[in-house]
Amino acid sequence: MDKKRGRPRNNEAEAAILAASYDLLLETGFGAVTVEKIAERAKVSKATIYKWWPNKAAVVIDGYLSAASARLPVPDTGSVKEDIRIHATNLAAFLYSREGKVITEMIGEGQFDAGLAEAYRTRFFAPRRQEARQLLERGVLRGELKKDLDVNCSIDLMYGPIFYRLLITGDTLNGEFVEKLLALAFGGVSA
Repeated sequence: MDKKRGRPRNNEAEAAILAASYDLLLETGFGAVTVEKIAERAKVSKATIYKWWPNKAAVVIDGYLSAASARLPVPDTGSVKEDIRIHATNLAAFLYSREGKVITEMIGEGQFDAGLAEAYRTRFFAPRRQEARQLLERGVLRGELKKDLDVNCSIDLMYGPIFYRLLITGDTLNGEFVEKLLALAFGGVSA
């Protein structure tokens, strides 16, 4: 629903806008995407886009999240270690893909665009962190992890090295790395 006016969005137009913003993002990078280009590709007016999103960053993030969320399902295998392994491996594989490289571009652009930084933090990273939180809390409830587990610190311990490799070292992100990382991390948090 259009939050500004209380009217429902046109689903076809919304889908076209999200697809156009995502395609342009992958083709040209965040810096080259404009609301004008999105509108032209989606065959809608700029006014339609601004009616539903406050700025370019918001529509691009929504387009990105719309396409990316299907690739990052939240597992529930009955084992916190397996759930985190699947979640972290999927995230690492996604971040190492072309779609994931967009995140590094947005983080770079976000150093100069506070609106973009806020958008990717609240709309991409915060939900991923909440997913990890739910997985760990489920493990605590099932007695697989320490009752007094510092969940936030554990998330940083398990997922931080993935982003360190992505943003700092450039080393390969793969399943083998995630397996080694989580074996070390779970050694300190298991019940």
